[in-house]
Amino acid sequence: MNIADFDYHLPPERIAQTPLEPRDSSRLLVLHRDNGAIEHRVFRDIGDYLRPGDLLVANQSRVLPARLRGEKVASGGAVEVLLLAVRSDRGPNTWEALVRPGRRIHDGQSIVFGGGALTAEVLERAPSGGRLVRFTAPDGDVPAALMRLGSMPLPPYIHEPLADAERYQTVYARLPGSAAAPTAGLHFTPALLAALEAHGVGVAFVTLHIGLDTFRPIAEENLDQHAMHSEEIEMDAETAARINATRRAGGRIVAVGTTAVRTLEAVAGLVAEQRARGELVEDVLVMPYRGRTSLFIRPGFTFRAVDVMLTNFHLPRSTLVVLVSAFAGRERILAAYQEAVAHAYRFYSFGDAMLIL
Repeated sequence: MNIADFDYHLPPERIAQTPLEPRDSSRLLVLHRDNGAIEHRVFRDIGDYLRPGDLLVANQSRVLPARLRGEKVASGGAVEVLLLAVRSDRGPNTWEALVRPGRRIHDGQSIVFGGGALTAEVLERAPSGGRLVRFTAPDGDVPAALMRLGSMPLPPYIHEPLADAERYQTVYARLPGSAAAPTAGLHFTPALLAALEAHGVGVAFVTLHIGLDTFRPIAEENLDQHAMHSEEIEMDAETAARINATRRAGGRIVAVGTTAVRTLEAVAGLVAEQRARGELVEDVLVMPYRGRTSLFIRPGFTFRAVDVMLTNFHLPRSTLVVLVSAFAGRERILAAYQEAVAHAYRFYSFGDAMLIL
């Protein structure tokens, strides 16, 4: 398929610049996959579509203040480093990052931040066009130094300053490591989560540390030529057990956001591959896993784990709009987006939500 098939027109005024208060006052477009019917609700009504025995699975990754400003050692030239994705596979405290001015930064270059509170060494170029960068701190606590010295990396389509940095975090964000927020979860409040659990809906967590490449438009015209970025994921034993128990009991797995979808489907796919090779006799949907995934979900993909998807409205020509099209059908997604534009929904990170049943 061609990426032009996933384009749509969005008036600039439909791009949300600030979050709504309270969080659960956002609008909710409900799309029924079986017949294409659309309902217009408010996010706090989501419980009307969830059943006792369903399991919400959300991404607990926390956004790091990923924009760092420093100086080159020796010359003192100004440098900006934008963290894209943690690369623990390349060693501790190693990140894939954009480094500006890129043409003036060579491999082996040392960069200092905060007068020496944090130092980075540029290791090599990454396939994404960024650099691999390894950080050190005098006290050894690199995460604390990143939190102290960095600033929040709001997407480039948001031009308004954010009054409260916590509004770009979910209320359940726990594990720092993302360069962008898992935005479908921004609508939940502690009270709404408690009400859903009282209704019999479970809540479980996975981790996918998000890189900014997630939101970038696809450059290649043919989807087959797109090289999907790799991201770190984790599903612990407790979450895996709850997912398997939910499916056995006939409950639905409700993925909160595309990052939860990719984590769930990546792990379920690995389990299915093991079973096909005769390496697994246990009848389970998922198993505990920690590693990386470059799964690119597009039309024709077989969903094994996700029954219901909660998501925001995504950029045209992006891997995310391709993913939701794989789940609900391209024509239905584009029709829903057209209706959302006509009804003045707010789009992108601070925008409204869509529940796909």
